[in-house]
Amino acid sequence: MGSGGLELPPGDAGHEGGPADPGEAPPTVILPTGQAAPPGAVQVARPVEIGAELDWGAEAWSEVRTRAQRAGRAYIWLNLVEQRMRAVVAAVLRPVYEPVHGDEWVVAAAGPAGQEWVRRAVAVREVSRRKGYLLDPADDNVLSFLTLPQLRELMVQHWPCFEPYFDDRREVELALDELEVTRNVVSRNRALSPTVLAQAERASARILEILGSGAGVPSADRLPVDAVEDLVGDRYADVVSVHPDRVRLQRQLPAEDLFGGARRLDATGIGLNLLVQNFSGRRMVRLAESGCRIRLLFLNPASSAVKRRERELGIRKGELSRSVEMNILHMRRVRSKLRDPDAFQIHVFDETPRFTAYLVDGDGPDGVGVVQSYLRRARGMEAPVLVLRGGGRTVVRQDTPGRDADHGLFETYREEFESVWLDSRPVS
Repeated sequence: MGSGGLELPPGDAGHEGGPADPGEAPPTVILPTGQAAPPGAVQVARPVEIGAELDWGAEAWSEVRTRAQRAGRAYIWLNLVEQRMRAVVAAVLRPVYEPVHGDEWVVAAAGPAGQEWVRRAVAVREVSRRKGYLLDPADDNVLSFLTLPQLRELMVQHWPCFEPYFDDRREVELALDELEVTRNVVSRNRALSPTVLAQAERASARILEILGSGAGVPSADRLPVDAVEDLVGDRYADVVSVHPDRVRLQRQLPAEDLFGGARRLDATGIGLNLLVQNFSGRRMVRLAESGCRIRLLFLNPASSAVKRRERELGIRKGELSRSVEMNILHMRRVRSKLRDPDAFQIHVFDETPRFTAYLVDGDGPDGVGVVQSYLRRARGMEAPVLVLRGGGRTVVRQDTPGRDADHGLFETYREEFESVWLDSRPVS
């Protein structure tokens, strides 16, 4: 008996309590954990491979990338808001405090209530100076080391100074409150849900609009400039979005949002169904009466190109030509209701159709284009869609050495439209 009344396992041969004959010694048996060992067997745990549980599979990597993408989008919005807030605070408060307090104007503006966090910002600035973290002289000031909540506090404390520029203090504070959850999540690298990200983007866009940094173009609501697109949109020329088919396009950009309020509308294609079948005749009349100049370029329903297209799609002879003819007749009825028919021009062309394009306000800085290439076996509804932004939008990396100054896709399709329009025939 061992200590505590427990029976010890058998010992080696020749030891007390062990078998005298080595052949009678029980073998050492290694069993999986949880299985009962036979009498005389010694159970030993299986060795564990160190680090095996640290591997990430495809699902884990996909989740990590999704988190990083959401956090990156949120960070760009937060960065834009913070920079704009810093510029506004400096523009309003610097002329008030700098003449008296000089470089210490931020400390003076914070007052007794903000002495602690301003002094902390001063200390961080000094440490950054000593360690060489300040690479841009523009950041060598106390204001650059204040966080978004501290910038907000300066604005709230001195609201009488900001009131002449902004209508509603409560609106500014509510929008900034909505950003706090996102700011905390991003700063700690936690998961950001799609709902919170969408809320942060809406709040950021609202704050930037309140602070006077909107796009300043009439159609900003038609296709708002996304923060990520605004920074890195030149990676993809002027392509704003790509959709696998027209159904998904219309979920994101309905015909009313695309064509409503247009000053100019140029469209070319086989039947122009996106416009004719999704934008009512009454709306088109009101659009033309409000001053919009419209040019529609259809494929001639009597041309051989229509017959070839019918064979490609495998539809009955004459089916496509009748559909195009009906669309043209509908547009003629719309044109007949206008006081100025010259504002609504309809032409047909006989060439092989290569694409369909809807160019809205293509002569201004806020142009939008929707372009589809014709595929041999797919109807227009099923073809991929490119959404383009016109107007020669300025992007961040425009001065990169070696970059060509070529225009984007919008201008390419606009020139192609003008070329086909010159060779087309008017419809009476």
